[in-house]
Amino acid sequence: MKYKDPSLSIDARVEDLLGRMTLEEKIGQMLQVERKHTSADLINKYFIGSVMSEGGSIPAPQASAETWVDMVNEFQKGALSTRLGIPVFYGVDAVHGHNTVYNATIFPHNIGLGATRDPELVKRIGAATALEVRATGVQYAYAPCIAVCRDPRWGRCYESYSEDTELVQAMTEIIPGLQGDIPHNLPKGVPFISGKEKVIGSAKHYVGDGGTVNGINEHNTVIERDGLMKIHMPPYLTSIDKGVASIMVSYSSWNGLKMHAHHDLITAFLKNTLHFKGFVISDFEGIDRITTPHRANINYSIEAGVSAGIDMFMFPKLYTEFIDGLSMLVKNERIPMSRIDDAVRRILWVKFMMGLFENPYADYSMTRYLGIQEHRNLAREAVRKSMVLLKNGQSVDKPLLPLPKKAPKILVAGIHADNLGYQCGGWTIEWQGVSGNNLLKGTTILNAVKNTVDPETTVIYKENPDAEFVKSNEFSYAIVVVGEPPYAETHGDNMNLTIPDPGPEMIRNVCGVTKCVVIVISGRPLVIEPYVDMIDALVAAWLPGSEGQGVADVLFGDYAFTGKLPRTWFKSVDQLPMNVGDPHYDPLFPFGFGLSTQTTEALFSE
Repeated sequence: MKYKDPSLSIDARVEDLLGRMTLEEKIGQMLQVERKHTSADLINKYFIGSVMSEGGSIPAPQASAETWVDMVNEFQKGALSTRLGIPVFYGVDAVHGHNTVYNATIFPHNIGLGATRDPELVKRIGAATALEVRATGVQYAYAPCIAVCRDPRWGRCYESYSEDTELVQAMTEIIPGLQGDIPHNLPKGVPFISGKEKVIGSAKHYVGDGGTVNGINEHNTVIERDGLMKIHMPPYLTSIDKGVASIMVSYSSWNGLKMHAHHDLITAFLKNTLHFKGFVISDFEGIDRITTPHRANINYSIEAGVSAGIDMFMFPKLYTEFIDGLSMLVKNERIPMSRIDDAVRRILWVKFMMGLFENPYADYSMTRYLGIQEHRNLAREAVRKSMVLLKNGQSVDKPLLPLPKKAPKILVAGIHADNLGYQCGGWTIEWQGVSGNNLLKGTTILNAVKNTVDPETTVIYKENPDAEFVKSNEFSYAIVVVGEPPYAETHGDNMNLTIPDPGPEMIRNVCGVTKCVVIVISGRPLVIEPYVDMIDALVAAWLPGSEGQGVADVLFGDYAFTGKLPRTWFKSVDQLPMNVGDPHYDPLFPFGFGLSTQTTEALFSE
């Protein structure tokens, strides 16, 4: 069997295998099913091509890397025992590190990485993430999100690097981190994964997901074609040039037509004009949402999605419906066999390219990479570089930062100061994120402060101090950490963008009495203008992830502040949408703004 011969070209192997496959086997390859709804036996029975975890779906509570590997290998056994033995790959939302997995390193969310302005750092994060994903036997990460978020009211804005197309394009450097550096002789558009320390990447969500009206998730992006091509499309061009192996379709619509049914943009433009040779994957239950209400006519949705050019379908649960529906559509000549072959050819190409036929089983020796210190150090570096200093002192000649490490008594306040779950945001352990410190390994901002100050400095932590408490204690200064609770997707859509209570009251109680630095933990700019005058120093910390020590690194001057705003900080939500270059641009802090500081060492050496 030629397809089993690794000395032959990938094209030759793909064509040989494709020629041996029945319609049923081909349709199986086009499916990606959820782990809870399948088994090795069902994978064998239906020739399933891929398995996935939806947000927060894990083999066991606080599962070890080995437990993950056991699960993935068990599914693989089912695939390899089919007639043709085509291996499966397993996909997860590893969007800021391997974020579903206990003990993994959690990197800052993309908005924070956009603030670093450091593509090389983002590439290293991609490589570290790939190692941790492979440590659990998983071969496919649904990353990066290359949305250009044009309205911070969107619940996924933190998954976007920036409102600026060029900055998002620069950050696609994460793709060679995840997949490996593309060889110079490879034609453009061909997917490339360089071995078993790398993963399949997925540029998402194609296309225009960050441009919906009022930032409403999964909604309608109203823009002329020229605007779509100038603002939202360029990161896909760059991703394809970098060999991205898959592209995920957006739930959203463009001028009223659902992207999951958009033949013009998926087949005519992405495949035929841009020559993308990887596979196109639906979003989770994406074709269910082609109709209103969802799943109103599933055969219509299957026909629309397959005809549009989607190759692999996240059909997590009721996948026999997909098998039966697509079989009928092919037999009734509603969908040509050539469209099925195009889909399967692309999926098989990626499986051969990544060496899955030669190395189908996960390697237990890789488990050692999960949450290693080297990756935590990298995450800490990313946190440092992502901090944006918006204000430093009530006047230029009297900066508050860097804070002195030696002080009699300091106050740390706010629920976000000692809550790893809040520090990491959505897509962490569970789909909507978690609260508290029990499910994550890392350093809270409170502990980072305690680790950094002089041993004789007393650190008092109070979640929500009143003004009387602050007055009576005579603190040298206070660190107030406020922000949003975790959220993901539609749950994060927010039309007012105010700091949740008791944040505003705490700012008044603390900053009205003592010198204070306010740290905002959020997935986007929030309404801060009413409080800026009473705040001495203001830091946008985004969603920094597990390594809170990086926050203390810059607060206390071990490192300088260097981060720049990846998005415009508005004065009020009435201005939205407002992006750099707009005629009505009147920000509180403009795109690219960020004060810098000197390190304590540099200050003392002057």
